[in-house]
Amino acid sequence: MGALPVEDHPPRPRRRTQPVGPLALESGEILEDVRVTYQTWGRLDADGGNAVLVLHALTGDSHVVGEQGPGQPTAGWWPGLVGPGCPIDTDEWFVVAPSVLGGCGGTTGPSSAAPDGRPYGSSFPRITVRDQVHAEALLADRLGIDRFALVVGGSVGGMRSLEWATTFPDRVQRCVVLAASAVASADQIAWSVPQLHAIRLDPAFHGGDYYPGPGPRAGLEIARQIAHTTYRSAAELALRFGCGAQDGEDALRGGRYAVQSYLEHHGKKLVRRFDANAYLVLTEAMNSHDIGRGRGGVAAALQRITAELTVGVVTSDRLFTPVEGEVVASAPTCRELAVIDSPYGHDAFLVETEQVFGIIERALTGGQTAAPTPTATRSELPRLAGTGLW
Repeated sequence: MGALPVEDHPPRPRRRTQPVGPLALESGEILEDVRVTYQTWGRLDADGGNAVLVLHALTGDSHVVGEQGPGQPTAGWWPGLVGPGCPIDTDEWFVVAPSVLGGCGGTTGPSSAAPDGRPYGSSFPRITVRDQVHAEALLADRLGIDRFALVVGGSVGGMRSLEWATTFPDRVQRCVVLAASAVASADQIAWSVPQLHAIRLDPAFHGGDYYPGPGPRAGLEIARQIAHTTYRSAAELALRFGCGAQDGEDALRGGRYAVQSYLEHHGKKLVRRFDANAYLVLTEAMNSHDIGRGRGGVAAALQRITAELTVGVVTSDRLFTPVEGEVVASAPTCRELAVIDSPYGHDAFLVETEQVFGIIERALTGGQTAAPTPTATRSELPRLAGTGLW
């Protein structure tokens, strides 16, 4: 593959869609004509040795950094991470960020055209995190990348990052797993069950074949409200909202509680940009996560990893607990178990950028820089409640 040009600053993503051919799934099914949408920054060296793979979370996409714009409903979800002089410096590194298989960010998913020309809808097959990683590996093959200098992701992206290091140990030099686990827990799966039911029981779901209609918007809103509760800590919600009513409303007379308004806002926000079928497919893929499946268990699977492993856990994460991160860090090649001190819960991997970017930079350079202070203390939470961090 020819070298790609270095991007301007601020980084301007190059968004492309690459056919990667048929994909053999864990289920035994074949998903035909898979296409992966991705963005890149920087220039790939002639030997391909400077490639970095950045993997997004459940409802993210390939737009790691950059502004909102045409065809891009949101601004970058890790602003400041990628670009000249940034922690992943594109003067040195070539960054690839794919949209995940099964989503709605351009990569093949349930809203994509099936071989018969109609959207897959209910016929889209059940996929796993391992299937998603295999699709990303096919993209790397097409880009001429045999080995990544770093694979990094948080939450579901962290699941895929770990699966990369386990499935393709010879293709990953360094691996960063943030706010993720080696296997989906019963608690994580339990939280997902009412989300899945909320979508499927919406009368507008039509068994998953609702295209070109808007689909189960109410069900997706409810699913997001449930999920978002797990993304934040109980302490943070108490400090920000308590049991108070929304401004200008009386909760005792039909009005909303402040925390209720907050969750409803996030539900409506997701519905404007995300497909309900994709939410189902990706949630069920997340539930499938188990690096030990077919490999003799988690401990045996961790022995397969040859990459320099860095694990980041969030002190207040109740979805992917620090204990679960410690299991990942028991891998023989783990060089650092980094503790992200934060009151924000699971979403701290997105909010606490100073701490998180320091972890990534240390993993990439092998440095031992001092850990930065948290972005906010508990006493500062009310002040931040109305900022763009939320």
